[in-house]
Amino acid sequence: MPSAPDPSGSPSRTPTAVDAIAEQHFDQVMTNSPIEATYLGVAVRQDEYDDFSPAGWQAKADTARATLAQLETVEPTDDIDRVTIAAMRERLGLELEVHDAGLDRADLNVIASPMQSVRDVFDLMPTATGEEWATVVRRLDAVPAALDGWRASLLSTADEGTVAARRQVEACAAQCDDLVGDAGFFASFARGASTKGDSALPDSLRGDLERAAQHASEAYAGLRTFLREQLLPRARAEDPVGREHYQLASRLFLGATVDLEETYAWGQEEVARIDAEMRRTAERIQPGADVKGAIEALGEDPAYRLRGTDALQQWMQGKADEAIEMLGGTHFDIPEPVRTIECRIAPTHTGGIYYTGPSEDFSRPGRMWWSVPKGVEEFGTWAELSTVYHEGVPGHHLQVAQTTYRRELLNRWRRMLCWVSGHGEGWALYAERLMVELGHMEDPGNYLGFLDAQSLRAARVVLDIGIHCGFDAPAEVGGGAWDDDKAWRFLAAHSNDDEKTRRFELDRYLGWPGQAPSYKIGERIWMQLRDEAARREGDAFDSKAFHSRALNIGSVGLDVLTEAMRAS
Repeated sequence: MPSAPDPSGSPSRTPTAVDAIAEQHFDQVMTNSPIEATYLGVAVRQDEYDDFSPAGWQAKADTARATLAQLETVEPTDDIDRVTIAAMRERLGLELEVHDAGLDRADLNVIASPMQSVRDVFDLMPTATGEEWATVVRRLDAVPAALDGWRASLLSTADEGTVAARRQVEACAAQCDDLVGDAGFFASFARGASTKGDSALPDSLRGDLERAAQHASEAYAGLRTFLREQLLPRARAEDPVGREHYQLASRLFLGATVDLEETYAWGQEEVARIDAEMRRTAERIQPGADVKGAIEALGEDPAYRLRGTDALQQWMQGKADEAIEMLGGTHFDIPEPVRTIECRIAPTHTGGIYYTGPSEDFSRPGRMWWSVPKGVEEFGTWAELSTVYHEGVPGHHLQVAQTTYRRELLNRWRRMLCWVSGHGEGWALYAERLMVELGHMEDPGNYLGFLDAQSLRAARVVLDIGIHCGFDAPAEVGGGAWDDDKAWRFLAAHSNDDEKTRRFELDRYLGWPGQAPSYKIGERIWMQLRDEAARREGDAFDSKAFHSRALNIGSVGLDVLTEAMRAS
């Protein structure tokens, strides 16, 4: 564990032997994972896919082991090296634990498994030139082989007794319905490219694009059949993964070891605290109304309503730009390239907002995407302003893009590849709370939207830990063992999303253990770090300096971050 933090404000440093190892590891990961390379804007194997077969997962594990062995041969030259070594040992060590347990090969869930990443990568592929469209066509042609490799991995772990729950297999098979056929993603993608009058797609490639898209669609249709006919009969009936698996997953997403019993109790306390604050805020919005009544009033208030995705995109962009202007130079140092964020309507229709980082040279900016469900034309800004801060500035965009920019301090593994959910999502929740503290959420409608999002994040802690670890359910749903009815009633009581969204949320928790609580637990640790620094520094405490020190470290495990910040 490092004994000191990265320095803040250093103009530059000479790369070290530790940096060389980290850079070499970064390059090898880009070679092993063309999908990751696309997300990071690195021009490596952009017409190919990761090898999702057992051999491919083994190659990734071998890369991690080789890098860990190399780290044993070098000594740190400064505090940045110490953090790099600690962070790489923690991240790569966990990667190997996951691999040795067979969990990488068995990865199947409704939100973040190879099934989704094979499709999602097309959202970030450039299409400004004929050459870029040719790359897209070749990657479409590679979809069947990528899914074949993944099927081989799923079958290999099923033979070993490790397989996803029936709920996840059934839901993933249903997700294929949106990708296949004439109305599916791939056909729509090809049709949209071919019909744009100003498209850079050459006439010579139109037929190839349609053919490749058809093959990709057929590959997902075959995957759907495989999931339902071959994997589903072997899937486990129960959703919980158990305490041992969950502890590993929690460490993976947090980069920290937490007391699960204590955290479960704290999560219930947070749910109650936020619920009380929501009731007080509802009274401010409409005297005498409960929370649902206040939400109905906000839904009818034209001051918070937008119609159409064009208006939604313009509102997102305006609020994101406004935040950069408000905070840059006052509460944060925001480098010039980071002052650009691009807000887009996503090509998918799953719901929710997400962020993708910039390329290293910022030729592709950081982007905030809104995935609007089909048929939805009305939007309530009261519920989403805090989410714009979460995904934009001072949330993910500031955190990710600023770290990418710090090439004078950090190697590429630190700047671009190391991402820990508890650190990143925890910071984004901290950023939402900071905007409340700075007075930018004083409007009671916007504040209720912030609280409503916080309520869901706290409920996730309770549901995720409680169900997977077998803890007793809260008294409000009858206590005793968790079951589907209790989980649904608890989520419905503490989330005001529509039923379809809540169903997806619950499937997500059950299939991706440890990830959903990382938001709120990460925020808790970020708040503790700031409070500790304020107590330690007294009147000399400067929140802007605190933020600079923290962000200059980059996204590392929360235990590594804590040690680095405490030593500062």
